[in-house]
Amino acid sequence: MSTGHYILWGLPHSLYAGKARSYLIKKRVPYQELMASDPRFMGEIVPQIGHMVIPVLETPAGELIQDTTDIIDHIEARHGEVVLEPEGPVQRVVAHILDSFGSNYLLPIAMHYRWSYRAEQELFLQAEFARAVPVSLPYEQRLAAAQMVMARFNGMLPPLGVEPATIPALESAFLELLDVLEAHFRLHPYLLGGRPSLADFGMMAPLYAHLARDPVPAMLMRTRAPSVARWTERMNSAEIVDTDYADTSGAYPANDAIPESLAAVLKVAFAQWGPGLAADAAQFDAWLDALPDPAPGTLVSQDGKRQVHPHVGRISYPWRGVTMQRASHVHSLWHLSRAQAMADALAGEDQARLASLLESTGGTAVMATRTARPITRENNVLVLG
Repeated sequence: MSTGHYILWGLPHSLYAGKARSYLIKKRVPYQELMASDPRFMGEIVPQIGHMVIPVLETPAGELIQDTTDIIDHIEARHGEVVLEPEGPVQRVVAHILDSFGSNYLLPIAMHYRWSYRAEQELFLQAEFARAVPVSLPYEQRLAAAQMVMARFNGMLPPLGVEPATIPALESAFLELLDVLEAHFRLHPYLLGGRPSLADFGMMAPLYAHLARDPVPAMLMRTRAPSVARWTERMNSAEIVDTDYADTSGAYPANDAIPESLAAVLKVAFAQWGPGLAADAAQFDAWLDALPDPAPGTLVSQDGKRQVHPHVGRISYPWRGVTMQRASHVHSLWHLSRAQAMADALAGEDQARLASLLESTGGTAVMATRTARPITRENNVLVLG
C-alpha cells in the first residue's frame, strides 16, 4: 500500500463491518473499503489472519488488524484529532458496556431477523451475498454461489438459541429494546448525548447491516422506531452535529452525566443480557476446571479450532418465559471484561456514582459476573490469560 489510506476489508451486509465502517467515518480516517470478493482477500489476507473472517483493517504500513475492538483501539492510539470517547469516567464505562452489549448480545436477534424470514427477503439476501463472489463469474453463477454460503449462515440459528420455541421471546425482547431506543433518540442524536462513542459503534453492529438493511426488520424498525432508523443513517455520515435537536453542541453531557433516557436503555439491556452472561460464565469455569493443563495462552475453544466466536460447551437457562439453549458465547465475557476493568479502576466519587447507576438500572449483578481466569486475545483468537 502506498496511498496512505487504510483498507477496510468487508461487505455491506456484514454485521461487524458495519461497526468498523461507522467508526472510520465518524473518526474521519481516510480509508477505502474493499470486498471479500477481491482476489487479494483470500490469497493474502485470510492466510495471514489464520481463518476466514471480516472485517479486517489493513494499515498503510501493511499491518492486518482483525476484530472491531482491536481496530478501534489501533486507530484511537494513532489518530486523536476527532474525539469519540467521553472524558467522564462513568460515561466511559457506560460506553464500553453498551459496546459489548450491542456487539454480542444482539447477534442472535440480528441473525433471527435475517434468516428466520429468509423466504420474505430471499432475492435481497442472494444479491447481497453475491457481492462476496468474484465478479469474474456471470451474475447468475454468483447468485448460485451465494445460496451455498447463505445455507451455512442459515444453519447457525440453533447454536445461537434461535428455535421456534424461543422466537417469540426474542422478538418481544427486540421490540422492548427498540421502544426505549426510540424514546432516547427522539431526545438525543447519539447514545451519550450530542456526540458518538463506543456505545453507538457497538450498537451499530447489529442494528445496521441486519436490522436496518434487510427488508423485513428494516420495515419493522422504520414503522415502529423511525428515530432509531434515522440514527443508523446518521452513524454513516461524518457530520456529528444535528441541528434539529435541542442540544446542538456536539458534546457529551457535562459533569459526567448520563441522560435519563439512556438509563432506561441500560435497564432493558441489563435485564435481557444478564441471565445469558451468567450461564456463559458458569460454563466457561466448568470448561476451565476440566482442562488438564490450563496454561496461559491455551486456546479458548471446545473443539480446538480457531474461531472468531468460540464456544466451550452448550448452556441452558430460563429467559423471558422460555428455556434458552445455545452454545456458550465466550466473546461476550472477554468483551465485557474491558468495561469491568475500567469500572474496577474507579475510586471515590466516580466509583460511587457508577455503583448508584448500576443499582438503579439492574446492572450490579451483570458487572459482577466474572470468570475464574481472565480471557485475553492473541493472534486473532481468544486464549487464557
